Amino acid sequence: MSEKELPVREKQELKSGAEGTRNVPVYIPAVDIYESENEIVLLADMPGVAPGDVDVDLRDNQLTLLGKVSLEEKPERVLLQEYGVGDFYRQFTLSSRIDQGKIEASMKDGVLTLTLPKAEVAKPKKVVVKAS
Repeated sequence: MSEKELPVREKQELKSGAEGTRNVPVYIPAVDIYESENEIVLLADMPGVAPGDVDVDLRDNQLTLLGKVSLEEKPERVLLQEYGVGDFYRQFTLSSRIDQGKIEASMKDGVLTLTLPKAEVAKPKKVVVKAS
């Protein structure tokens, strides 16, 4: 992957024509993606999502992230709400460069960390030149 300058985006609500089973907005989590020689690390911001409420699904080279926020009824009346609370959904297509059987995920402080190890074929190799 090459370095790219991407503009910072505000929190975006996912616009979908599909009907949901929960009456909450669904947001696109902001992600940072880093690459090293052996792996790609993806960090997804999902504030308010507990580790047990994150679903990472992989099928047909599609990596799907779904985070559900537990909604609490508050006795107070809302006067101003600038921060929208809702679920998170994002999907990525993985290439054959990723060893899909070794993907790991962890969640801490509302940040989902996915470690996507590179397949052996995708790792850089040094070819030794022999004198003949």
